Amino acid sequence: MTSSPPTGPPAPRSADESSDSAGVVHEEEFDFRPYIDGAAILGAAANVIMQLAAPGVGYGVLESPVDSGKLTLHPVKRTRTTLTYLSVALLGSPGERAAYRKAVDTSHRQVRSNAQSPVRYSAFDRDLQLWVAACLYWGARDIRERMRGRPDPELEETIYRHSARLGTTLQVPRESWPANRAAFDRYWTENLAATRIDPPVRAMLNEIVDLKMFPRPVQILGGRFNRWVTAGLLPPQLRAEMGMDWSTGDERRFGRILRGLGRVSAKLPVPLRSFPINAYLFDFRIRRRFGLKLV
Repeated sequence: MTSSPPTGPPAPRSADESSDSAGVVHEEEFDFRPYIDGAAILGAAANVIMQLAAPGVGYGVLESPVDSGKLTLHPVKRTRTTLTYLSVALLGSPGERAAYRKAVDTSHRQVRSNAQSPVRYSAFDRDLQLWVAACLYWGARDIRERMRGRPDPELEETIYRHSARLGTTLQVPRESWPANRAAFDRYWTENLAATRIDPPVRAMLNEIVDLKMFPRPVQILGGRFNRWVTAGLLPPQLRAEMGMDWSTGDERRFGRILRGLGRVSAKLPVPLRSFPINAYLFDFRIRRRFGLKLV
């Protein structure tokens, strides 16, 4: 994984445009809605840690001049932006994905390393975008399997191929998405081993985990639980990097909670199970229709 910026001005375009027509038709015909589970939001903080453990992503977020997109300053807006991206990438039409890409690109143009940055980075770095997309897929797959068990291998492969949109909705070329789950697992193992969390990034992540961006009552009520859940959903390497404790007893209790959530979730109708992801897609469509700001 590299973190060097492009050598010239960014030329963002739809990575989906490079896909062969047969692949696009296959993806458009696959109904992903039954496989969206709102309970996956439990893994939000863990996923942020995984993403920012890539130094180029971590320092890009830490040093970003786009204050309106910072989770530590505007948690509600940032949450809406992220969940809208997930909903549009996984459930949106080609035109909707193109519209959201254009909006995201406007913010990304401002996120580039400077002479004082510890590492070089650009928000348009396709390798970094691929890592972020891989974290989103891995996190969703991990919590889904803990809640419901592993699905049929053919179905899981279809879900995996569809999940390429998490990267191709921005600038990740289709061919950069590992060809199958086995190739993805190799990519994940190799790139996870290359991650590190430097002290300045860790300090920011601890604020997020402890919900410091919310009013004091929210921190008191939810901070400790969020830290426990986050520790349970992190790969052991990153849990250690964050200095989080986790015991076999924690693992047993957490496993029971997730399996219980899975049993409840499986009985819900799709619209309820996929909330709030479906709600953010509806919000996006309203905003787009009336010309409101998307990001």
